[in-house]
Amino acid sequence: MAKIFQVSARAGMTRVVEPIARALLRAGVTPNVVTVAGTVGVLVGALGFGARGHLVAGALIVTLFALTDLLDGTMARMSGGSTRFGAFLDSSMDRVADSAVFGAVAYWLATQNDHSGVAAALLCLAAGGLVSYVKARAEGLGMTCNVGIAERTERLLIVGVGGILTGVGVKPALEIALWLLAAISIFTVGQRMAHVYRQAQQLRPDGQA
Repeated sequence: MAKIFQVSARAGMTRVVEPIARALLRAGVTPNVVTVAGTVGVLVGALGFGARGHLVAGALIVTLFALTDLLDGTMARMSGGSTRFGAFLDSSMDRVADSAVFGAVAYWLATQNDHSGVAAALLCLAAGGLVSYVKARAEGLGMTCNVGIAERTERLLIVGVGGILTGVGVKPALEIALWLLAAISIFTVGQRMAHVYRQAQQLRPDGQA
């Protein structure tokens, strides 16, 4: 199934990122440094701005630093490929950043007495972690799991747009975005589990998973 972010858009972003990646590598900056710096930037945007109600600034900062996901991957490819520790670090920092984003959103909504929004934010946090876990577990068992209508970039984009719209006065936008995100995250978990189930059946001669 096609992703919300089309391949052509990702390719266009890569062309923009590649010159920056080359410049950083020439300066001696490693992909792991970019990974950590990106996470720190997301933490500043989420906890320093978003949790305090500065939703537009928070969303823009988070979006900017979340793009380092593409930058460090490009740098790793240019320098000969990601190391095992680099892949581990990237995945771990993604979980830290996601927890900060949705934790900050839930905290701010709680200060506004928006209990429905808090529930949606916590559901997004749990479902997003499960989306990542299902893929990691499948790959650890030797199967592929590159399916789903909304991966990490799409999830951050949806909550970011909701935050910006709420910040400029469209009050229900963030809560709507969160419930939408929760729904598609749960759907993505189902997609991935079904995909892995089909692979598991093919790997068993008796057709049992």
